[in-house]
Amino acid sequence: MNTDDATMRGIAREARRAQRGLAGATAATRTQVLEHVAQLLSDREAAILEQNAADCEQARREGLAGPLLSRLALSSGKLATLRDGLRTLASGEDPVGRPITRTELDEGLELTKVLSPIGVLLVVFESRPDAVIQIGGLAIRSGNAVLLKGGREAGRSNAALVGCLRDALAYGGMGADAVVGIEGRTAVKALLELDEDIDLVIPRGSGELVRSIQASTKIPVLGHAEGICMLYVDRAADPAMAARVAVDGKCDYPAACNATETLLVHRDFLPQLPVVGNALIDAGVEVRADEVSRAWMPGAVEAGPTDGTVEYGDRILAVRTVSSLDEAIAYIHEHGSAHTDAIVTSDEAVAERFLNEVDSASVFHNASTRFADGYRYGLGAEVGISTSRIHARGPVGVEGLMTTRWLLRGRGQGAGEYGDGKRAFRHRRLALP
Repeated sequence: MNTDDATMRGIAREARRAQRGLAGATAATRTQVLEHVAQLLSDREAAILEQNAADCEQARREGLAGPLLSRLALSSGKLATLRDGLRTLASGEDPVGRPITRTELDEGLELTKVLSPIGVLLVVFESRPDAVIQIGGLAIRSGNAVLLKGGREAGRSNAALVGCLRDALAYGGMGADAVVGIEGRTAVKALLELDEDIDLVIPRGSGELVRSIQASTKIPVLGHAEGICMLYVDRAADPAMAARVAVDGKCDYPAACNATETLLVHRDFLPQLPVVGNALIDAGVEVRADEVSRAWMPGAVEAGPTDGTVEYGDRILAVRTVSSLDEAIAYIHEHGSAHTDAIVTSDEAVAERFLNEVDSASVFHNASTRFADGYRYGLGAEVGISTSRIHARGPVGVEGLMTTRWLLRGRGQGAGEYGDGKRAFRHRRLALP
């Protein structure tokens, strides 16, 4: 692919034209496209898995790290999950043009605020080819165009999946350039200069990737910091429940950004900590505990100075002892990444304080941090998990890819007709259709 500035500008502008066609289409057309993507994933499953196997084999030869290799691999089960997500999107309410408010400014003068696509998105992600379908599906449902830059290691897989999206758009009579696969860092560098042609950049990967992109563009960036997710085991926690939640949070998918990385334990819970510690160690977790908690976890190793403040992406878990709920919350705010944090407790008052006071994108009571996911939230998929404070936080689904527009319907009125001694506005809120 030619990656010079003029070529990239041309790609972005073609995406804009295709996006306007997609946004102006009927909801039924966008639904038809999504359903056809799901069908193509079934029809082409063998070919997609063959391309992915070739990517994985090359990545192994090149020594790709284990967690990244895990994210790279596709399977029949992962493709089935992607199809389920697409069908959830297809069966959900179409957001484009949905009225949010209606206001009668005066008789015969009605103002409606409606949802509207953001426009052209540039999404940069690492390793996970399933992100192509998740992001592409969300873009189609929300009427946005998307330029997709995946990791080099997933090149064959990404191309096969982008092909499904583009073919489905063409099948629905839409411009295929509403979804474009981008290759190479040079192309991304050129695209990041196009603040007049691209409306939002979404980096989906490491904190290093997010910071690099934020420093390289004037385009608004919706990203996340590292997934330093924490689980606080309160003094009133049920030991068996705490063990289940901790093991699931760490072991269900250790490479995921919503995996639990730090276990905070109330000092009064320590006599029951062996139940949790043994379950983790039996599950193959390397437990790195502070001096106080290690006395109750014989299989743990001594924690280093950075343990409890980093994202491992592996079967490693830090354990820190705290003396109170306040100390736990303060620790999360100081050392966490505002991604997802959880508490295990049978004390409802403590749970409510935790839910209300922990300032993270997702906060859970008696549930694994692994639930922080657009598919599990019923969003169909996610374009990423945002720890930004504008304009969306947590798993970003369809609504996170929408902005608003104002539509005014009148009968020839002029603004000069209103003011002191003239007509008065009614500003009467109307019911939504």
